[in-house]
Amino acid sequence: MINFILDPKNGVPLYRQIINQIRFGIASGQLKSGEQLPTVRALAVELKINLNTIAKAYKELEIQSVLESQQGTGTFISSTKVELNHDERAKKLTDTCSEFLSVTNAYGFSHKEIIEKLKMMKP
Repeated sequence: MINFILDPKNGVPLYRQIINQIRFGIASGQLKSGEQLPTVRALAVELKINLNTIAKAYKELEIQSVLESQQGTGTFISSTKVELNHDERAKKLTDTCSEFLSVTNAYGFSHKEIIEKLKMMKP
């Protein structure tokens, strides 16, 4: 399961952030075909947002055949392959790097130190 991180200040509607994170989770292999997602109510409570926001995200992903809902059972990742287009990948990388740099800068690391450490690390 993925850990949803929502930012109400970034200008992207919350339902769209949920959609993007589910799609990225599938594309990156964090979410697998057949895996069950939390119920609309459970996720709304966890994220402290309106359940209609979750329902809207799930519904849009169902329309795209990314999710499948089974009455009385839950919502599951479908077998449809999800790939991120170039723009989605570039935005995700930019967002990830921005978050990473904010944290490392808060600890006082220089860009040079960060680059050297990244070069030494293996994926």
